[in-house]
Amino acid sequence: MKNSFYENLNYYQKKAVLHIDGPLIIFAGAGTGKTRVITNRIANLIFSGVSSDSIIAVTFTNKAAYEMKQRVNYLLRDVKLKNDICISTFHSFCANFLRTESLNIDINQNFLIYDFIDQKNVVTDCLKEIDFDKKNVKISNIIDQINYSKDNLKLPLDVLNFCNKNANYNNFIVNFFDIYDIYQKKLNRFGALDFGDLILKTVFELKKNYSLLNFYQNKYKYIMVDEYQDVNFAQYTFINLLAKKYRNICVVGDDDQSIYSWRGADINNILNFKKDYFDTKSIKLEQNYRSTPKILYFAQNVIKNNINRVSKKIWTNNLDNGIVSVIEALDENDEAEKISNIISFGVLNNKCKFSDFSIFYRTNIQARVFEDIFRKKRIPYSIIGSIGFYDRSEIKDIISYLKFIYNTNDNISFKRIINNPKRGFGKISFNIIESFAESKNISIWESIKFLKETKLKKKAINILIVFSQFIKKLMELKNKLSVKEIVIKIISHSEYLKKLEFEDSIISRSKIENIKELIESINNFENSSFSDKSLAGYLTSLALIDDFDFLNKNVLSKVTFMTMHLAKGLEFKTVFLCGLEDGLFPNESNLNFINLEEERRLMYVGMTRAMENLYLCWAKKRTIYGKTKFNFPSRFILETDFYDYDKNHVI
Repeated sequence: MKNSFYENLNYYQKKAVLHIDGPLIIFAGAGTGKTRVITNRIANLIFSGVSSDSIIAVTFTNKAAYEMKQRVNYLLRDVKLKNDICISTFHSFCANFLRTESLNIDINQNFLIYDFIDQKNVVTDCLKEIDFDKKNVKISNIIDQINYSKDNLKLPLDVLNFCNKNANYNNFIVNFFDIYDIYQKKLNRFGALDFGDLILKTVFELKKNYSLLNFYQNKYKYIMVDEYQDVNFAQYTFINLLAKKYRNICVVGDDDQSIYSWRGADINNILNFKKDYFDTKSIKLEQNYRSTPKILYFAQNVIKNNINRVSKKIWTNNLDNGIVSVIEALDENDEAEKISNIISFGVLNNKCKFSDFSIFYRTNIQARVFEDIFRKKRIPYSIIGSIGFYDRSEIKDIISYLKFIYNTNDNISFKRIINNPKRGFGKISFNIIESFAESKNISIWESIKFLKETKLKKKAINILIVFSQFIKKLMELKNKLSVKEIVIKIISHSEYLKKLEFEDSIISRSKIENIKELIESINNFENSSFSDKSLAGYLTSLALIDDFDFLNKNVLSKVTFMTMHLAKGLEFKTVFLCGLEDGLFPNESNLNFINLEEERRLMYVGMTRAMENLYLCWAKKRTIYGKTKFNFPSRFILETDFYDYDKNHVI
């Protein structure tokens, strides 16, 4: 059985799989089979005598983690393992760590994980508390700054110290300390963590508790990290804490695909890996199994212009079929029209399916024109990264009920559900009870015990009493019923569904269908391989969902639209890269050396998603954000040398 691992591996893949002890870095070029190497290496560790519970593999998306688990399970299908192998995303692992160790560390065992919308609500309350005019700053920018601080292991006090050392720094940073400080205190009071907290708190607990660190170092002696070029400072610190004792760390990645610096990823982590581990063994995977030689030729012509990279020559034995072409459009409408015609022609001639095609763009605003034309032509499409199912108001409402009965300190969920469905508890009443709770430094739920001390009117008090009785009944059931049964109780006893049915509009009927879909998704969760089927397990799994969890369902028989950043890790038979004009891509704000190199890497990622056909599209004139601009083709198109190579394939 063991020898079967090597049958489908090339020479360099086999070298990576057979490596066991000591640090290893695998530079895995686009489409070179890195998942195959990671999973086969895990299987080889098992066959070499390594205990299954000594291995941890971490990656960035649930999709990647799931695929790894499936492949490892298949490779080890005839092996009886002592324990499951830990294959997880960074955030899932840290969430489970904090939940497991909550009794040993200073953290609320029933912590909730706040998403972007929750963060937005907390920041809004923070701005109100310090009387800061929301018009002066975008809330999303504040959230980005908070996330960036946590990704770099910076707490509010660190920001304050920075301000004190840089007295002339702009007022936003000074105000940011106040906002960040209040934000963090609110999260602590609510018993909530955001995504940045999951890794930050894990790192801090491991650093300050030697016995805990020693336990996990001894537990996970063999560490594998996927997409290492994408790790931020907090993730980098976490991994190196775990690996410090035994140094059996294997990282896999591609510096040419490092495209997430805007969310804290640092390309130097992969480029300087040998400085962290002097005795590192290095292996390059350069044989591509995805794309045609023609696609790789043009992609290599682009990426070779970057200076800050490890030299690689990606090649393939694939047939040189398919085409690479440039679409020169008059404007954005002509661009969408030409692309829709190519897709329609391909499908009508039974050469391909709609799901074979994907349209990539630099910014989400570019999707609107494609939507308009595809609707007119009745071409089915799905936008990846648009409003998610779990971000819909009716779904957020039901989930907020679940979050609140799990953790009644959660003021954000209380605010959402107290008058949803409408109970007659208005904004003025909420402000009174919220202010009272803040004056006593307690949660709103706890303040219900002191209703007589508030300035609430009798009607509002009665509403809160009835509401609290309803919540208490649900809390009594949360450990007795399944999550699905709890949700059914919520929508029934709150009359949420009944009021939607009474409304009987197109919108309300759509909401009812979405709630039914939610119940079905919970049913799938309870029948899945998740080990923790409790309410806590469900809420944790829900908080860690990413865009790719819906990809397979959404793209079935549809053309997919997405930004190039979301395209990483995917592949399609035919790819259209749109808006390739200087100023749009590369973006005019990213023309300095460092940012331009990342823009070029993003171009390379987009090009290497294509398996057979690649279209590079640009418009001579484009109206975007209300401004019309006349354009030149992107320098990245020129760097491909396409016009010198094949002028006949210009559409």
